[in-house]
Amino acid sequence: MTLPKDLEAKILRYFHVEKWKVGTIAQQLGVHHGSVDRVLSQAGLPKAERPHRASLIDPYLGFVRQVLTQYPTLTASRLYAMVCERGYCGGEDHFRHLIAHHRPRPQPEAYLRLKTLPGEQGQVDWGHFGKITIGRAERALMAFVMVLSFSRMIFLRFFLDARMASFLRAHEAAFCAWGGVPRVLLYDNLKSAVLERQAEAIRFHPTLLELAAHYRFEPRPVAVARGNEKGRVERAIRYVRDSFFAARTWHDLDDLNAQATAWCQGQAADRACPEDRSMSVREAFEQEQPQLIALPDNPFPTDEHEEVRVGKTPYVRFDCNDYSIPYTHVRRTLSVLASPTEVRILDAGEVLASHPRSYDKGQQIEDEAHIAALTARKRQARQHRGVDRLAQAAPSSRTLLARAAERGDNLGSITATLLRLLERYGAADLQAGIDEALDRDVPHPNAVRLALERLREQRHQPPPLAIALPADKRVRDLVVLPHRLDDYDQLQSHPQTDDESAADE
Repeated sequence: MTLPKDLEAKILRYFHVEKWKVGTIAQQLGVHHGSVDRVLSQAGLPKAERPHRASLIDPYLGFVRQVLTQYPTLTASRLYAMVCERGYCGGEDHFRHLIAHHRPRPQPEAYLRLKTLPGEQGQVDWGHFGKITIGRAERALMAFVMVLSFSRMIFLRFFLDARMASFLRAHEAAFCAWGGVPRVLLYDNLKSAVLERQAEAIRFHPTLLELAAHYRFEPRPVAVARGNEKGRVERAIRYVRDSFFAARTWHDLDDLNAQATAWCQGQAADRACPEDRSMSVREAFEQEQPQLIALPDNPFPTDEHEEVRVGKTPYVRFDCNDYSIPYTHVRRTLSVLASPTEVRILDAGEVLASHPRSYDKGQQIEDEAHIAALTARKRQARQHRGVDRLAQAAPSSRTLLARAAERGDNLGSITATLLRLLERYGAADLQAGIDEALDRDVPHPNAVRLALERLREQRHQPPPLAIALPADKRVRDLVVLPHRLDDYDQLQSHPQTDDESAADE
């Protein structure tokens, strides 16, 4: 704890002028004697030697120093158990305090300042920036950072995970942004880079080796516990946290990455280059860019590939969501190819389905044609399909159906009525109508219909029209000519005979 300046002045005056001892000064001023020693040592005075008092640990200090010399990281609890077996009867907490003064301290290591040539080296690492919520899913927000060692030009891109597919996409985006590739890329011991390491023997991830062969750079992991070897990217991540991410507002991942790109090309590029303060990072990069390895003609494939087993329902589970497929391909093993925006399901190279990718959790992403084909084949599934459709459009419909079942109402009729109301009024209004009916404790479609009518009248909207056309195109397009009404007038002009009257009776 730092002492006030006036208190330090009192300590020096009492020691030099009044000739007080360290213990007296500490007692009279109400501070610890270690604080008094620190003030005196900062003033250039040697630490006052105090008479040594006998302690219970004195007979065991030789043994303790010998063990700590051989095992410097041995815990105090284990060392306490060892001295207790040899007769020590002191308390454990006091023993821990004493051992801290006798534990050997490692000699501070000095490091050389590393310099690289233009285009020679880049450094790569991931940074964790908390979590992001998408619907019901909570995903990690990871920042991929690559920095050129000479110019200190930074590439920054955020992802929702740190898996291999994101790792590859980030490399490709960085190389395209710089228009070239450094000759060597330094990695920490990432799982995406190093699968296994035994001393100097390293087994790289085979996909990383394919990427390196495609772009013709050398992947090189740093030594274990040697973060100083990639200090440039470590400082770049800290710079990103302090100068870019702190107190920043953004709407979604695309907006955050757009701001990151503008920041890398703006503020981060205009800062002074640490290698040569006389020029900016942008100017240093202009010198380095011609020395980078040229990009190949074709990009490296970065789509995620996964083999999935389809169950009895026509859905494929991928990344916590279900994607529909044709019902003819259930009970098979299919392939999923996923880009950041699209999910494709293939069977032996044939594309069965293509869906927009969802980063939510527990969603059903469907192609209506897939479900319509299955529903047409299995008529008995229509009611269940209707309930599922209602649950997707208006989640409160499940509560309404459950309460209607308790009353003994016909669930099939209620489901059909709610589906017609969904087609006429839409999902949002149906949800509001069901909520109002439940609040009134009337779980019946008539209450929902009245609520929807009140909502329509408040908005001054015309009544919705439900027109059901036949499915057969020949009947739907048939032209019907109205009958002439003159024939009915002629029937009234001919009086009935007696025989016709009798026949009518």
